Amino acid sequence: MSTPLQYNPQPARAAISNSDWNALSAALEAARAEVQHDVELFNSGGQVPAEKDPLDAGFIELPRKLLDEYEQQGDASLLGRMLACAEVLREELDRLVVLGIGGSYMGLRALFEGLCDPFHNELPRALRGEVPRLYFEGNNVDNDALVSLLTLLRTQCTDPTDFAQRWGIVVISKSGGTLETAVAFRLFREALEQYYGADSRESTRYVVPVTGEAGKLRDFSNSRGYPVTFPIPDGVGGRFSIFTAVGLLPAAVLGMDVLRLLEGAADMTETFRTAPRGENPVLDYTAVCHLLEKQAGLKTRILSTWGKKLEASGLWYDQLLAESLGKHEQGAFPLTIVNTRDLHSRGQQHQEGVRDKLITNVVIGQPNESPLSIPKLPANRDQDQLNKFAGKTIPEVLTAAIQGTNKAYADVNRPTADILLPELSAYTLGQFYQMLMLATVLEGRLIGINPYGQPGVEAYKQNMNAILSGKG
Repeated sequence: MSTPLQYNPQPARAAISNSDWNALSAALEAARAEVQHDVELFNSGGQVPAEKDPLDAGFIELPRKLLDEYEQQGDASLLGRMLACAEVLREELDRLVVLGIGGSYMGLRALFEGLCDPFHNELPRALRGEVPRLYFEGNNVDNDALVSLLTLLRTQCTDPTDFAQRWGIVVISKSGGTLETAVAFRLFREALEQYYGADSRESTRYVVPVTGEAGKLRDFSNSRGYPVTFPIPDGVGGRFSIFTAVGLLPAAVLGMDVLRLLEGAADMTETFRTAPRGENPVLDYTAVCHLLEKQAGLKTRILSTWGKKLEASGLWYDQLLAESLGKHEQGAFPLTIVNTRDLHSRGQQHQEGVRDKLITNVVIGQPNESPLSIPKLPANRDQDQLNKFAGKTIPEVLTAAIQGTNKAYADVNRPTADILLPELSAYTLGQFYQMLMLATVLEGRLIGINPYGQPGVEAYKQNMNAILSGKG
């Protein structure tokens, strides 16, 4: 039995009066009921009211559905087919280029940085767990970055018969109309077809599109005859798609335990559905964030990750919160920091700057690697005066930094709360991502904002295309 993620609202909870806390109960329960009704409406295929359009509630029950289908159908299930495809790519390629932007790549990047070695691409294949190197593109319009990756592939991969020089593409775009990804796909597809031969078996076998059931990328994939294509389900928006093939397929190629990832997410959904306040991380986190924004003006939400491996998870959450709730002149401002690194750049502001910040620490209970200790040196070499800490482990130093920082903030009444991940694993990250997605949707319903859709982003896409077409 895995230890569940925990949310500790103190001392942020101390900044909220009991009357305000208790007064929110009815509205919070109504919002939870509305989220659950959204699921029922989505599952029924019924008419969606205008104020709820779009209704992308499909992510909520998706982890459990994928697991149940896999248990019942095995290799014939969607998850089974993803695992089979991942095995082919893992065993036949040594480099994988993932093309996508926004939610089509940020979730995978969070998983990659959270669960893989920080120097994954630098390691020999045996130390990578016999999985490919991974590269991201199609997430910007940076000419020099595109040239650099294409040059790397063209200079390092010159013999397609050599396993160590074979590479492929996973391209992710629900509509296929996002220009950054579409342009990158054309460039990298051209390079791949030049490498293997445009009419070769490899030119289609080593391109795997992940896309919607209809759209430009789907149409192109059908016309090109790619043998394997995976769907982004209707009713699952891009920033909620981490537990679709968007995240799961490349994660499986990299050897991540996607079953445990889904189990963590499914367990968090069940906790959200059934657990009362005080035992429900989704409800408690949402209540603390909402009340401190409304009652104390804390409109900036700092996700303070203690350790480098969760930085991309924080950036994923920044997008999730900003695009979901940043509408109608509402929505908190999310910002991810990495400590202790960013204590030396933002700590001063957070402790003595404008009082508009709620700091949520994300803490990992146990490191995955054996703890390093500070060595003791002879007295004549103790110029750095670290001998007094000799024998202390790096995790002990980090714990002292966390406790010391929280105390410094508490001493000047700066609210903090903690999300504790017992360890950094597929299961705990599944819990973590599902918690934050559910909390974002719950808060949207609580404040009367549709958390789905992204009208602001669509406006920039339309303007960019018009300008390029000479119509802007």
